Amino acid sequence: MDKVPMTAKGKRDLEEELRRLRFEERPAIIKAIAEAREHGDLSENAEYHAARERQSFVEGRLKELEGIISHADVIDPSLFSGDVVRFGGNIILADEDTDEESSYQIVGANEADIATGLLSCTSPLARALMGKSVGDTVEVTAPGGSKSYEIVEVKFV
Repeated sequence: MDKVPMTAKGKRDLEEELRRLRFEERPAIIKAIAEAREHGDLSENAEYHAARERQSFVEGRLKELEGIISHADVIDPSLFSGDVVRFGGNIILADEDTDEESSYQIVGANEADIATGLLSCTSPLARALMGKSVGDTVEVTAPGGSKSYEIVEVKFV
């Protein structure tokens, strides 16, 4: 598996989720399965089947998180400077049609959350922005059609 780029905060968040699943969710599920077994016939026991299904999900997510964390390539954006878009950069874009400004930070795919401005480095917009400088225009084909943005500012915090 290749290295997975992410910020230090993104890695901490994944490690916290791993800890919570391992030390809170897993014991709670084991307890729920034990309680459901006490109710008798397992073939028609909805509580037992729900707990087993939850256990399957949690175990799968634990494996996934362990894999991601073990291949994490933590990149510290504060080590970068300049006006060229790179991983971890905080970018302010102006929509060329509406002049509306929006800001994003380019982060790893596992920590992306567009609602909070965390843009996945694998997204079409981030790929179009990488390597561009302040003042450059990028055109991105999105599901709603083609959009043009001007890079207004690039900061590394």
